[in-house]
Amino acid sequence: MWLGWNIVWLGALLIGLNGTVAWASDIQHHRYEELVRALFAVQSECPYITRIYSIGRSVEGRHLYVLEFSDTPGIHEAMEPEFKYVGNMHGNEVLGRELLIQLSQFLCEEYRAGNQRITRLIHDTRIHILPTMNPDGYEVAAKQGPEFNGYLVGRGNSREVDLNRNFPDLNALMYYYEKTNGRNHHLPLPDNWEHQVELETLAVIKWMQNYNFVLSANLHGGAVVANYPFDKSRDPRIRGKTTYATTPDDKIFKKLARTYSYAHSWMHKGWNCGDFFDEGITNGASWYSLSKGMQDFNYLYTNCFEITLELSCDKFPPASALSREWLGNREALISFLEQVHHGIKGMVYDNNNNPIGNAEISVAGINHDVTTGVDGDYFRLLLPGTYSVTASTSGYLPSTSTVTVGPAEAIQLHFYLKVAPKDTNLTQSHHSKKNLSSAKVGPR
Repeated sequence: MWLGWNIVWLGALLIGLNGTVAWASDIQHHRYEELVRALFAVQSECPYITRIYSIGRSVEGRHLYVLEFSDTPGIHEAMEPEFKYVGNMHGNEVLGRELLIQLSQFLCEEYRAGNQRITRLIHDTRIHILPTMNPDGYEVAAKQGPEFNGYLVGRGNSREVDLNRNFPDLNALMYYYEKTNGRNHHLPLPDNWEHQVELETLAVIKWMQNYNFVLSANLHGGAVVANYPFDKSRDPRIRGKTTYATTPDDKIFKKLARTYSYAHSWMHKGWNCGDFFDEGITNGASWYSLSKGMQDFNYLYTNCFEITLELSCDKFPPASALSREWLGNREALISFLEQVHHGIKGMVYDNNNNPIGNAEISVAGINHDVTTGVDGDYFRLLLPGTYSVTASTSGYLPSTSTVTVGPAEAIQLHFYLKVAPKDTNLTQSHHSKKNLSSAKVGPR
């Protein structure tokens, strides 16, 4: 299997659109002003398929810029999934930042060249790229540079807060609900949560609230492995002991992690940075338990499935290593992005063919529901197989269909809900209305 993936990667590396050899040019690190110039240069080169917007500012006032790729920038098209990449959450873990700049340039250049794979991806997906979530921390790390950067220098934001330990802790609530048959998705945030998180974290949470993301990855450094939820263990911490913390979607998360690992030039080999991870993947809690992390928050608060990509042994690799890293990650970044188009998707309508927002989509045997967006569309990542799927919402009779999912594009499955008789006592789903209540520092 490894040989096959290496051949795929080699082909993707060497063969350009017209069969010409394509090599990565010299890549340099980008300070904040240079990063901004690079993003706006891409937008200038590809104005009809890109948009730049800011989701907020850092503590020191730097914009958190996102570069969007779409055939209709700024507009959500019904049944077109939303995808995001987030880089540089830890300011001194810089490879992801540079890879996302390179990815942005690559998407623009290949689209202009007529690359059919990239053209189809941009036409069928709304792609959001946030190269740096922590621009303040990066500037601290960059002042020291690759040669002298310490393991923790610049990791946190300007207030030295670790942003991957700064999201509301919804795992504890989820683990309680598992025992009480409570809600299994879109868990409520604690009171006054806005005042308990950093500005960068607040901006990202608001971003998640404004876009119905389906799939995501956040890019880190300090190891080479694809890490999937849950990050937080269900068990009390015992020194020297780790326990696997499964999500209801454990199988699909493993598949997503393997997709990146095997499309990467060396991650799948397992031995990297002095550590061994079978197939280059790991469950987060099985590695070490982490509370208040971003990937678990995505899964428990939104419709988005997120994994964490550890991409380099050196947190701040020298510029001379960046071209090799880009070539090693390029196919993986594209292949993972394409996974947003698997499973099922569709619309939920009422009797008059009006779309219904916030309807719940549940899959029998998988205790994690997703919801429709404001346009009534939904996306549910699933492995190939046959599933019983139910759409439900308050005031309507639920509707159930059986669907067989294949290995290729997402299967379309629409629902038409009938208004419930007035004497029918319905809740939105069997999970919705229940139980609503208000040490080691690793790479992640």
